[in-house]
Amino acid sequence: MSEQNDTTNRIVIHADRGAYQIERAVYGHFAEHLGRCIYGGIWVGEDSAIPNTRGIRDDVVEALRRIDIPVLRWPGGCFADEYHWRDGVGPRQARPTSINTHWGGVTETNHFGTHEFMDLCGQLGCEPYICGNLGSGTVQEMASWVEYLTVDGSPMADLRRANGREAPWAIRFWGVGNENWGCGGNMRAEYYADLYRRYATYCRDFGANRLYKIAGGANTDDYHWTEVLMREAGRLMDGLSLHYYVVPGTWESKGSSIQFGEREWFAALEKTLYMDELITRHAAIMDRYDLEKRVGLIVDEWGVWHDVLPGTNPGFLYQQNTLRDALAAGITLNVFNNHCDRVRMANLAQTVNVLQALILTEEAGSGLILTPTYHVFEMYRVHQGATLLPIDIACQTYTQDDRAIPAISASASRDGEGSVHLSLCNLHPDKAVPVSCELRGVDTQSVTGRVLTADSIDAHNTFDQPGRVRPAAFDGATHTPGSLEIDLPPRSVVVLKVR
Repeated sequence: MSEQNDTTNRIVIHADRGAYQIERAVYGHFAEHLGRCIYGGIWVGEDSAIPNTRGIRDDVVEALRRIDIPVLRWPGGCFADEYHWRDGVGPRQARPTSINTHWGGVTETNHFGTHEFMDLCGQLGCEPYICGNLGSGTVQEMASWVEYLTVDGSPMADLRRANGREAPWAIRFWGVGNENWGCGGNMRAEYYADLYRRYATYCRDFGANRLYKIAGGANTDDYHWTEVLMREAGRLMDGLSLHYYVVPGTWESKGSSIQFGEREWFAALEKTLYMDELITRHAAIMDRYDLEKRVGLIVDEWGVWHDVLPGTNPGFLYQQNTLRDALAAGITLNVFNNHCDRVRMANLAQTVNVLQALILTEEAGSGLILTPTYHVFEMYRVHQGATLLPIDIACQTYTQDDRAIPAISASASRDGEGSVHLSLCNLHPDKAVPVSCELRGVDTQSVTGRVLTADSIDAHNTFDQPGRVRPAAFDGATHTPGSLEIDLPPRSVVVLKVR
């Protein structure tokens, strides 16, 4: 049984303030060699009947360009710390194969490698974020990859030219290992900190290229890991990662992505809100060593993790994506926006066909659907590069049994043209929420908006019904000078534009 108390819902937007920019990279994504994310999702090969450009699916590129994808992380994930980059360059027919030991034990053809990834980023117009192999690779191997990508004249540059690329690429984001507390080597924080210092030393800047070096950070609430990394290696890093997955059930039984009730809805959203505490506490540790906030917190794996759909490979992590996942995405992006003083990049796991995917493709065929999570990113793209506006919220609580969470999640920003955007989530599954909003320091001339909702909490898009959950125009907001009155529909994500 759920209920909602009668507290007035009030938001104050301090539009006359704003000290921090929401980095575009906060709206980043992640593509790992896992299941059908790369092969069949992004890469189909040049001989495929599915329309492609140099083997990369045209419809996937078009969809991702529509959400202004700013950065893409690759090749993992756990896969990164068993990936040897030289296996993925040169003529494809001559590339060695290997076993993807982490994800399904399938054969990795290495047909999608460095050049293909950089081509993908070029087609998307996004920045690459490459995660180097610290777990099973050598210092020399990682250093050579940096050189291969970014040097104009050297033996590695000659090899790159022999493989078809004359000019070096511009690479900014570089990860030095992944989840080295787990699949990346089961290391202690103290041991990884020393290895990070060693490997990062040889990830050099060549020419005009400047690497933004990202150390492998904590799993969820491992605050000791953050403490050790900042103390021992903070001065040698530009970013420190954090991974957190929302698991509605338990790790042994995560729960279905499409068959659930209000208890599972509540559990997922309650665990989503935990991201705010995690960032607050990790950032507080970082502040002790970096008061100027030079080192960014990089949440480069986040999302909702359900059980795989029945009948699919358990190692492929293929799940559906419902309105519940859309609410989780909206809440999380609001949290990132509100912590943009420290959060400089985030990467949803993952882009296509894996976990909380933006896009699902048919296993056999050319079909493609956009998930509810995709639509949240499309609606929230207005925050990319905008100035965060501080907000104060007083709102009702949404309760389930003896637990309570805020009924509203929100964030606001001002874009370069002076328009204010307010993103709102109503977490309650069946009750509308009236909200009074005061805008300080701005004259309210007009308000327009869009809403994402559906007729049930488990609504999702399928290949038969690809448009069941999609944004629509929102007419539930009225304005007077300096204020808004908003009627948030139940189970909804709303983004307003105020001029």
